[in-house]
Amino acid sequence: MTDALTAHPTVCGQLNAGELRRLTGATRSGTIGPTTTYYAGVTAPVISAGMALLGAESFRRLGLDAVWLTLVSALFAGLAGIVWYLIFMRWSYRHKPGRASETGTVTLRLDVRGLQVDRGAIIQTLGWSALREVKEAPKYVLVSFEGADPLLIPDRWFGQDRAACAAFRAQLKAKDPAR
Repeated sequence: MTDALTAHPTVCGQLNAGELRRLTGATRSGTIGPTTTYYAGVTAPVISAGMALLGAESFRRLGLDAVWLTLVSALFAGLAGIVWYLIFMRWSYRHKPGRASETGTVTLRLDVRGLQVDRGAIIQTLGWSALREVKEAPKYVLVSFEGADPLLIPDRWFGQDRAACAAFRAQLKAKDPAR
């Protein structure tokens, strides 16, 4: 497709659920974030130590000897640490793909300055010098930029026009809208 006013290649569409998963899988390095690692890995030993002290003091009042106190406090500490770790790991999974910049209708236009991304009220131009990589796959193109979120451009946005899709891909890779 071409913008009738400026003759620049233009494509418009919205990512579906499968494409959002593909985008997040290609751009995110893991399923947990750094905050989770901190809470699960750093605070779990503190929780464990606290439970060990609580267990030891509780059972000391029952008159248990030192061996049993050690065993009970170790069991309390181990279980508390495991439960704490599992709770934070479960809460922290990034279940739903799609951040604000990945959802909604997007219009992409190639021009001499770069790739213009129009998301309704927000229009940004990603200069050709910021383009890091164009990864081509059979059903989509993944475009990575320096200092901006990556873009996934599915072939289905071009409808049945395979020539327009191939031309858009070629111009994007060549960083040349006039080609």
